This record gives sequence, C-alpha cells and structure tokens, in this order.
Amino acid sequence: MTTAGASLLERLDDLEERGLSAIEAADTAAALETARVEYLGRQGALAAAMGSIGSVDAAERPRVGQRANAVKGALTSALEHRAATLESETHDSADAAPDLTLPGRPRWIGGVHPVTRVIEEICQIFAELGFSRVEGPEIESTWYNFTALNIPLDHPAADMMDTFYLDDDVILRTHTSPMQARLMQTHAPPVRVLVPGLAYRRDSFDPSHAPAFEQIEGLAVDEGIDFIEFRSTIELFVRRFFGSDTRSRFRPSFYPFTEPSAEVDVTCSVCRGSGCSTCKRTGWITIMGSGMVDPAVYEAVGYDPERYTGYAFGMGAGRIAVVRHGIPDMRLLYEGDVGFLEQFV
Repeated sequence: MTTAGASLLERLDDLEERGLSAIEAADTAAALETARVEYLGRQGALAAAMGSIGSVDAAERPRVGQRANAVKGALTSALEHRAATLESETHDSADAAPDLTLPGRPRWIGGVHPVTRVIEEICQIFAELGFSRVEGPEIESTWYNFTALNIPLDHPAADMMDTFYLDDDVILRTHTSPMQARLMQTHAPPVRVLVPGLAYRRDSFDPSHAPAFEQIEGLAVDEGIDFIEFRSTIELFVRRFFGSDTRSRFRPSFYPFTEPSAEVDVTCSVCRGSGCSTCKRTGWITIMGSGMVDPAVYEAVGYDPERYTGYAFGMGAGRIAVVRHGIPDMRLLYEGDVGFLEQFV
C-alpha cells in the first residue's frame, strides 16, 4: 500500500477512537450533539477524511472507502445508543426527583351536574311551601300514564310514534304525571307533592329536545284551592329561582288532565326580553305546562270532584337549566364535556 493510503487508514482509525471516546463522554443531549457535529457533521472530521480518498491510488480506494464507511457506522451506532441511554437516565431522574418549580396540575374531582342542581333547588323552594318529594316507576302502564289522566289511548300522545312501548299496555313513562294518579289512589287530601324523575319520548336530540329528560311534576289537592293560589305559587317560584326581576306570564293552553290550562313563560335569560334566537325573537321562554286538575282525573282515582280542587304543573329540568344559565343548546348539558360542565361547579 502506498504511503498516502496507509496514512489515511491510520487517520480513520484515530478518528474512530477519538469519536467513540467523545460520544461515550457526552453526559447531556447538548454535549452529544456537539460530538455528532464534530465527527459526523457535513464539515466534521469524517467528512474531511472521506474527502481525501480521491488522493490515494485507484486500486486502494475500495479498501479505504470500506474503512471509512465502517467508521461512520460505528460512530452512528454509538450515537444512537448514547442518546437512548441519556433519555432513559433523564426519565428516571425526573421520576425520582420531580421539578417542584413547575405549577401544580389541579385534578378534576367532579361536581354536581347543573340539571341535578336545578332539581335540588326547585325541590327546596317547593319544600318551603309544604310540598313533599316523591318518586315513581319509570316503566308504567298505559292506564296510569294516559287513561287515569284523562288522555284517551287514541290521543296522538299515546301513539307509537311518540311513546316507547315495551308491551301492549306497558311503556316507558312519557312524563312524571302518572304519579298524580298513584298518589291520589293511596293518599287522602291534602296532597302537595313534587315528583322529579326521568321521562322518555320519541323526540329527536336537538337544541331544545331530548329523548330522555328529567321532568319535575307538581301536584296540590285540597279543599278550597283556586287559580289565584296556583298562580301565586308559580310566581313566587319564578322570583325565587330566576331572580326578583324576572317577569312571568300565563298563556291559555290545553292539557287533557287540567282545566283551565296554561303555559308559563319567563323573560329570556339570554336577551332579557329584547328578542334573540334562543327565544325565537319573542323575549319569552316557556318553562312549564300547568293548570287546575280536571274533575275527570279525580273521578278516575276516587276523589270527590265536588269537594276537592287543585293544580298540577310539569317542567323539564334541562330546559330550566338552559333558561337559567343562558345556554344556547340543550345538548351541551348531556354531552359530558368537562370543559363545559366545570363552569357550573
């Protein structure tokens, strides 16, 4: 071998030894990067040595080239191994000694759902007015859900397009009103109850409807109860729950189990009555259906309609939460988005 070829081979051997030593001595990622640039960079020691291959005899170039590639492979392999070792040591160090200067990460520990909060607060307000809280079955017979409430089975509400039927006369209740009949069958007046619970209807899931939703039914029956007492009770609830500056109005409506019937509206919490998309530009949002209990319901459960009077109302707790908090889309309450729900904690 010529002097030039032998000299270049010695140069490559020395470069490999120094490069491996530098890589092994690197104790940080920055030091390792410095070693890589010095020996394997575009202007590093290996690149300079390989640039000298053209100065040796043609017959010796393959041997010198093979040696240069071997040095490059050895240095590259050593770099990768050292990088993996440094990364592992960094993770182990972080686990053993956490950086106490980092800000803490608060843990989401959960909270009461806004709809549940609404139910609890409504029950508390009516408890102060003498109402007891009761619950009833979610699987009902058509007699309690419809017939006892003066709703004939050929009524559109009883159609299979609106109601979940489990059998010919067994359904998922479409409202919590069946507890009216159940309670009056087993309790003599006076009756003042609030019935929160889930109801089910074949509704689409949209900004104002859900196929499963929380409803709160109210019933008061005694001697001498009139519409004035009924309206005063609802207006007191509206002021207590929505605020003393919230206005309410009663609009004539129709429900088979109440006569007269009324829908109760309150001023829109989003626009405060000026009109917006949430209230359909009316300035009002309906919060409940209500009315004086129809005498036919008393007859179905064995009460004397000549002696007793009373009122009933039903409201969706989700809708009430939407109105109270100015939420534009009811679906936000049920999608489980922690980022949205945590603002109500």
